[in-house]
This record gives sequence, C-alpha cells and structure tokens, in this order.
Amino acid sequence: MESTPLNDAQVEALERLLSGFDAARTGPCPTGRVSLGFFEDGRMVAGVDACMTVFHILYVSTLFVVPERRRQGLGRRLMEEVERQARALSANMIRLDTFDWQGRDFYRALGYEPVGQYENEADGFSEYFFLKRL
Repeated sequence: MESTPLNDAQVEALERLLSGFDAARTGPCPTGRVSLGFFEDGRMVAGVDACMTVFHILYVSTLFVVPERRRQGLGRRLMEEVERQARALSANMIRLDTFDWQGRDFYRALGYEPVGQYENEADGFSEYFFLKRL
C-alpha cells in the first residue's frame, strides 16, 4: 500500500474520523470563543484569539501587541479578560504555547504554569507550553 496526497475534502473527512473516535472518550466538545482587540485610530494595536476545546480547556492560539505598545499593560488586560470569559464559558483551564522570542516570561508573570518545552538546536529555537487552572 502506498500513501496518497489528500485533497481538502479528504482532510476534512480525516478530521471527522478523529473527532468521532475522540468523542467516545471526551464527550461533546464545548463551544465558545474569546476574540478581543484594542484599536487606535482604526488600527488594531493588540489582540487575542482563543477557543474552547475538549475537557473544558480554553486554548489561546494568538496574542499579539504591536511593538510600540508593548509593556503598557495591553497584553495583561487582554489575558485578564480572556480568563474572565473562560470562566463564563465554564473552562477549567487555559492552555497556550509560545516560542522563546515571544512571551515566555510574560505568561509566567501572569501565573501560567510551564508544563513542557523542547529545544530545536538545528533551527535555533525553543517552544514552551503553559497551563493556568481556573
């Protein structure tokens, strides 16, 4: 048997197969999303996006603050609101990941617990994984 490239419909079918398999163990996936931003003169200067996943975990996929507005509390304010809305969505924890040049120390300062990491010496980076139990 040889492997064959998948088209978009086949990838979606594959994801449905995995979701069906997982649902027997996890139950239905809760729904909910937290997407927030700060704007100045119509320009987004900071934003965050997170979605609910299985086991009532809110996953933060993106947090960004433009360089000239960093260290002014915008990221902290966004993450505080993410935590508030996560509780309203009945999340019991928040998870996220970050690279070494991004927000590792920032998340630690907000009380996120480092739960794993790896280093890729060949490409010169490290990635860190964090949780915050609510």
